Amino acid sequence: MTNLYDLVIIGGGPGGYQAALRAGQLGMKVACIEARERLGGTCLNIGCIPSKALLESSERYEEALHRLGVHGVEVTGIKLNLQQMMRHKEEVVGGLAKGIEFLFKKNNAERIRGLGHIKAPDTVGVALKDGSYRELKTKTIIIATGSDVVSLPGVDIDEERIISSTGALSLKNVPRRLAVVGGGVIGLELGSVWRRLGADVTVIEYLDRIANGMDLEVAKGLHRVLEKAGFTFRLSTKVMSLEKRRNDLALTVQPAQGGASEELAADVVLVAIGRKPFTQGLGLENVGVALDEKGRILTDNEFRTNVEGIYAIGNVIAGPMLAHKASEEGVVLVERLAGMRPHVNYNGIPNIIYTWPELASVGHTEEEVKAQGVNYKVGRFPFNANSRARAQGELDGLVKIVADANTDRVLGAHILGPDAGTMIHEAVVAMEFGASAEDVARSCHAHPTLPEAVREAALAVDGRALHI
Repeated sequence: MTNLYDLVIIGGGPGGYQAALRAGQLGMKVACIEARERLGGTCLNIGCIPSKALLESSERYEEALHRLGVHGVEVTGIKLNLQQMMRHKEEVVGGLAKGIEFLFKKNNAERIRGLGHIKAPDTVGVALKDGSYRELKTKTIIIATGSDVVSLPGVDIDEERIISSTGALSLKNVPRRLAVVGGGVIGLELGSVWRRLGADVTVIEYLDRIANGMDLEVAKGLHRVLEKAGFTFRLSTKVMSLEKRRNDLALTVQPAQGGASEELAADVVLVAIGRKPFTQGLGLENVGVALDEKGRILTDNEFRTNVEGIYAIGNVIAGPMLAHKASEEGVVLVERLAGMRPHVNYNGIPNIIYTWPELASVGHTEEEVKAQGVNYKVGRFPFNANSRARAQGELDGLVKIVADANTDRVLGAHILGPDAGTMIHEAVVAMEFGASAEDVARSCHAHPTLPEAVREAALAVDGRALHI
């Protein structure tokens, strides 16, 4: 069976499915190939969304256990119903997946369930889920297959005792001792879930810091807060081996720069050392699509590969592995194919770690502007001086704004605090329009609100914060 399409997208994650929706809106004949039962990719099915559901549920559980008393709310007889927590997570995922299916029908985007592979620059073969085969002729192909888990050398992930992020979303019981290998976003978020539910959590990180890539000052602040909450951190430490024993797991660890090794015991080990582009089985070698040294698909600034008519977006190309980055690229690419001229401002893509407090960032870190030799100024404002944060009992963290000392233009914003992931978007919009710190400071902020801390940090860039 052969069809002619304007566009065929391989991969139904945030980049692929939103590209398909936009193509449908623009009147293109579009098909999106996805092997999973549900659209949404890793993000919706085994990533961003289920993890946020568990983060929300576990945070409420811990709040009831330990933090409501300060507000005069006394609760007794609290019990954890992990099965219900997992059901809620699945209901969230299932509901959103049905929403995407509805949007596909609404926008005349065709969903094809199966494994797609490129046979030629204008041909995609699909091994359909029902065992049959289909071939699609198309003017354009977009590769949007996302990423996969990176494992430790010689370690087999069984998703029961040695788990990836996938297994960490579906544990049947709270482990007594959870070792997390990797102090990045995934390790800190999922470590937070199980720490709140009762696990002793030890994070083993090769680098001398957590949250690599984030501004160092706020990352250190997050380290302190998580340590105070019960995390144990083993920084500058590498895992040499992982052995399954009858009743537990043995990790042999060593200082990153060499030295005496020691053994750590755990009941469950979460491997969260990163992700890699998923490009296997796509038939890239059939048409000669070029990859870089990290296995990512090489593209130009308009997402074109070296093969005419084939494009790539999201986690399979260079850049941060973020769902919203992939979505932006998918929509922008489709609009470019339709003759429009949008762009992606990569310096305006926010990055958030959904611990509590949250850590959110956009633009350049202080370390980056310093390395670039930029003459800069920094404004800081702590949440313990913010009236709404005090009313909430949320005193940890700060807002930090980095601005050009000559022009006052905002170069970056970094927030550690309650609802930082929401507040960062004020800075995103400000940077998108080239705002100065004074522009933010001169904007009226309602009182009492958490975002007043953003205004105060902007005032602090000029040394005139009012409440510190």
